[in-house]
Amino acid sequence: MEQTLRERALRLLARREHTRAELMRKLKPYAESAEALDALLDDLKARRLLSDERYVEMRLGARAARFGNARLAHELRTQGVADDLVSAALAATEDELDRAREVWRRKFAGKAPEDAAERARQARFLAGRGFSGETVRRVLRGAFEDD
Repeated sequence: MEQTLRERALRLLARREHTRAELMRKLKPYAESAEALDALLDDLKARRLLSDERYVEMRLGARAARFGNARLAHELRTQGVADDLVSAALAATEDELDRAREVWRRKFAGKAPEDAAERARQARFLAGRGFSGETVRRVLRGAFEDD
C-alpha cells in the first residue's frame, strides 16, 4: 500500500517532534517535487503540527540535564534550528553551572579530584558533555566547597 506524502509526514510527526529541515530531509525521497514538499510543510506548520519551537522544547527537556550549552546548541543547529531560536531557548534553560555540578556529582559521587590526573579526567568528562571551560573550572574548583 503506497502512502501519500502527507501520511508519511503525519506518521513521522506522531512518533515525535521534528524540525522543518529534518522532516524535509526524511520526506524528500518520496516527494514528487520540491514545491509540493514545501507546500506540505507550510500547511503542517500553519496547522501547528510542525513546530521548531516545540522540537527545541522537547529536545532540551530530554537532554539539558545531562549536557552543556555547547553540545545542546550543536545538536539543535545540526537539525536545522535557527540560531536565534537556539540562543533564546538556551537562555531560558537552567543555569549551566548548576547542571554541570549535578552531572559531576552523579558521575563522581561528589568526590573531589585527588591529583592532577584525576582532575584532568573529570575535566575531560565535563568538557565532553559540552560544558564550557569556565564552567568546568568552576565546578572542579568549587563544587565540593559548598557541601
